[in-house]
Amino acid sequence: MTTSPSEIVRAFMAAMELKDYDSGLKLLSADCEYTNIPMSTVRGPEAVRAVLEPFFAPVIENEFLILREASAGPIVFIERLDRHRLAKGWVELPVTGVLEVHGGKITVWREYFDLATIMKEMSAA
Repeated sequence: MTTSPSEIVRAFMAAMELKDYDSGLKLLSADCEYTNIPMSTVRGPEAVRAVLEPFFAPVIENEFLILREASAGPIVFIERLDRHRLAKGWVELPVTGVLEVHGGKITVWREYFDLATIMKEMSAA
């Protein structure tokens, strides 16, 4: 049975929400390009893991609330409110993700967010 790009992206986000890197990273292509705008670009599942694990290390629980989603062919756009529970409470970050899926794997993943917002939120929490 064929899985749509939207279903693959939703499965990936669900795994990342749980910090289930082993399951989530299996949905990335070997040369997946991940750009965390306004930060840097990395390539490949292990490089993605090297970015995400330290960021999520202090996070006790995540909630990735998908507010809007649109897809055209292999491209999936998702507008989210990412909520992260830290020891001092919840922080929220509006995020827009643009992902491209080919052959059942995510080949491009770009996240757009305001770095100042998350830095302010995390320092206050």
